[in-house]
Amino acid sequence: MKKIIVALDSFKQCMTSQEANEAAAKGLAAVVGSEQIQRMSVSDGGEGFLQAMQPDEVVHCHVHDALMRWTDASFGIKDGEAIIEVAEAIGLSKIEHERLNPLQATSYGVGELMVHALDKGCRSFVVGLGGSATSDCGLGMLKCLRQAFQTKHNKMWYDAFDTSTLRQLRVMLATDVDNPLYGPLGAAHVFAPQKGASEEDIEKLDRRAMTFARMAAKHQGIDMSNQPGAGAAGGLGYAFMEFMTTQVKSGAALVLDSIGFNEALQQASLVITGEGSADRQTLMGKIPYIIMQRARALGVPTILMAGKAKDIPQLLDSGFAKVMNINEGQSLGNALEKTVAMQRLSDCARRLLNEKTVR
Repeated sequence: MKKIIVALDSFKQCMTSQEANEAAAKGLAAVVGSEQIQRMSVSDGGEGFLQAMQPDEVVHCHVHDALMRWTDASFGIKDGEAIIEVAEAIGLSKIEHERLNPLQATSYGVGELMVHALDKGCRSFVVGLGGSATSDCGLGMLKCLRQAFQTKHNKMWYDAFDTSTLRQLRVMLATDVDNPLYGPLGAAHVFAPQKGASEEDIEKLDRRAMTFARMAAKHQGIDMSNQPGAGAAGGLGYAFMEFMTTQVKSGAALVLDSIGFNEALQQASLVITGEGSADRQTLMGKIPYIIMQRARALGVPTILMAGKAKDIPQLLDSGFAKVMNINEGQSLGNALEKTVAMQRLSDCARRLLNEKTVR
């Protein structure tokens, strides 16, 4: 029996990927029954990455958030590798909007997640970069790792730190961001505004990034600041590239390969994907677009559902069989309330299967 694959990305500030999938599946099941539906949580490296990677073990711990407040976090272990979602520690969603401050926000908590994983025996990491509240170029993470390594080797905080020890750490970076560390397309100019940065802050952050990169290049003998993805997660991508042994892979592709998406497509008659806001930027490598491309290659139609949909002709021309706005004809006043959004998504999915053109 052919199945309907439900693989929606998170609707930011509203639903996780898993919650969105549950809502859509509920609406579909009312028409075709739950046995015909296969749910697959997805992520491009940001929020939901840990869950989407389906680790063998999830380890809960306490780390510091971007403002150095204690927070609950988790990391995963899969085939001996640590699965790290940076948003678990320093996620933008963990910080109250009025307290956002990229000049002070630190990636220290990511280092703590890595130290916990090291204590579990992990030496290889898969790191989902996305959704961070920081713009510190990974300095906080490096500070935490330095303290851990110095303590382990009975050295004082003021002793020289041999950064070559960090090269022992093998890291796969999962990101669909290809921005460099600094400059007009760098971390500060492109991403810091959504983290609370003013125009003056952006210039300060960009100068900081440039200065750090130049100093690090002199010390390390290499300069990774212009590498695609160096600007991911507020420059955290750069810190991994400059000081550790890293590879970079599309976060969406990494997740889809890990969960066996292509294999599932072999038994699928329809794919439903989506995100909070869909427009022409969806076609710039976002996960719904990558899902559609993979499905289209096997002749499986893909429906796109979104809380807000623009540029619909372009989305249809790109290959989506249908684009649906779950809030069409509805009040937008409470559209971001989780229960409201989940009900509207469920209703949208049910309407879809009741349309003769899709059945």
